[in-house]
Amino acid sequence: MELWKKNPVIYEINSWVWLGELSAQLNFPVTFGNVPYEKWDELAQLQIDAVWFMGVWERSPRGIAISNLNAGNLSDFRRALPDFTFADNVGSPYCIRRFVVDEHLGGNEGLAEARRQLARRGVKLILDFVPNHLAHDHAWVEEFPDYFIQGNKEDLRDDPITFVQIGGSIFACGKDPFYPAWQDVLQVNIFHPGLRGEAIETVAQISRQCDGVRCDMAMLVMTDIFEETWKKRAGSRPELEYWEELIPAVKRVNRDFIFIAEAYWDKEWALQRQGFDYCYDKRLNDRLANDSAADIRLHLTADNNYQSKLIRFIENHDEPRHVTVFKPEKVQAAAIISSTLPGARLFHEGQFEGRRVRLPVFLQRRPDEPVDEDLHDFYYRLLSVIRNPVFRKGYWQLCERYGWHDNENYISLLAWRWCDGDNLFLVVVNYSDQPAQGRVRLPGNDLRGRNWRLNDAMSEITFERNGDEMHGEGLYVALAPWKSHLFRFFMV
Repeated sequence: MELWKKNPVIYEINSWVWLGELSAQLNFPVTFGNVPYEKWDELAQLQIDAVWFMGVWERSPRGIAISNLNAGNLSDFRRALPDFTFADNVGSPYCIRRFVVDEHLGGNEGLAEARRQLARRGVKLILDFVPNHLAHDHAWVEEFPDYFIQGNKEDLRDDPITFVQIGGSIFACGKDPFYPAWQDVLQVNIFHPGLRGEAIETVAQISRQCDGVRCDMAMLVMTDIFEETWKKRAGSRPELEYWEELIPAVKRVNRDFIFIAEAYWDKEWALQRQGFDYCYDKRLNDRLANDSAADIRLHLTADNNYQSKLIRFIENHDEPRHVTVFKPEKVQAAAIISSTLPGARLFHEGQFEGRRVRLPVFLQRRPDEPVDEDLHDFYYRLLSVIRNPVFRKGYWQLCERYGWHDNENYISLLAWRWCDGDNLFLVVVNYSDQPAQGRVRLPGNDLRGRNWRLNDAMSEITFERNGDEMHGEGLYVALAPWKSHLFRFFMV
C-alpha cells in the first residue's frame, strides 16, 4: 500500500456502535471480520484516506462496575440515551484491560481482515494508544506494581478520589491536573524505565496491526507536566522525554507508522518537536466556535511547516456535535474552513448526517436521529472537492484582503489559495453575521497576463476575471453572512 498522503482525510468511527448498528440492519452478528464488502465500499466512497476505529481494545469489567456507581457518568448516559440500561454500558474504551482487540468486535483476526479490506480500497487504519493510565484489572497491576504511581494509607484517607487500594497496595488513579482523578483507571509512572520499555513494546505490536495511532491526552506524559502533577511520587526525571524515546523506537519497527497527538494547552509545537506527525488543533476549533475572523486569521499566520502537522476538526467524540455548537447558517462556513487548511482533516461519523447527540464513549448504542439531507449533500460535495490533488500536495498560502474608505467589513473575510502548477483554488469565507465586501490579492505571478474563469466548486457559480487585476488591485468579493466561495481557476 502506498505511503501516507499529505493532508490526509481521516474519518473517526465508534467501533462498538458501528458494528452494533450493522448487526441490527443485517440481522446477524457483525464483527470486523465479517463486515459485508459493500459496507467497506461505502466507506471508501467517502473519499477518505484513513479510518480511525475508536475503541477496539479490550475494555475493563472492573471499569464498567466503577462507572456504573458514578452519578456523573449515569447522568451523562441518560442525557444521551433516555432509555439507558446498565447493559448499554460496555465500558470506556480508554479504560483498557489489554491491548488486544475485544472479542465482541472480532478479536485480532477480525481487525486484520478489516485492515485488509480497507487497504484494498486505498484506506489506512488508525487505532488508539493510551499512555497515561490503565484499568484496575490490567495484568501489570499485579505483575509490575512499581510501574504505577503509588500512595500510602494517609493518601487514601485524605484523598479517596485520587487514591484507591487494590489488594495490599495503594495506587493513584489516572489524572489530568485540572480535574478530579478518573477513578476507573490507574496512573502509570512514565518516568519508570521498565514502564517505558513495556510501552514501546506495546505500541510496536500495535504498529503491526494498523497504520497509525491517535495518542490519548498526549501532553499528560510530557516531562514537565507529569512532574508538576505527581512531583516526588514520580521519582527522578529521565533524560529523554517519553515521546522522544517511544516514537523513534516504534518507527524503527515500522517507519511509515504515524503518530497523532490529542493535544491541549498550546503544547502542539512541543509535541511536534518530540516526534508527532500530527497534533490536534483544538485552538482552531475553539476559535471557529467563539472568535472573530480576525482571531482565526491570526491563528493561520503560523509557520506553514507547523500548520502542516496539525489535525483540523470541528467535531470528534470528545467534542459536542458541531450542529449544537454552530448556528445553522454558520455550520457550512466552519466546515469549509477546517477542511481546506493544510494538515490532516478529521471528520466524525454522524457529522455529515447532522447528528446532535454527543454519545458517551461507554455506550454500545445511540438514539435514532433524522438525517439532515441538506447538510449530508453539502458534506459529500465538500469531500469531493477536497479530493482534488491540489489539497493534498499543493502549496497553501494565506491571502491578503483589504477594503477601502468607509469599508471595514473586509476584516470578516478569510482567504487562502492552493496551487500546484496550473491547478489553482481560492477559498474565501465571510465568517461573520454581516455582509462583507473587499478585495483579495492573490500572490505570485502565475495569474498575470491572462484572463481566468472562476468556477465555484460548491455552487457552480462562474465568473470571468483578469489576472493582472487579481494580482494587483485584487479580486473583488462580496459575500452574505457566513457564505463562501471555493473557486477553481481555469484559463480562458
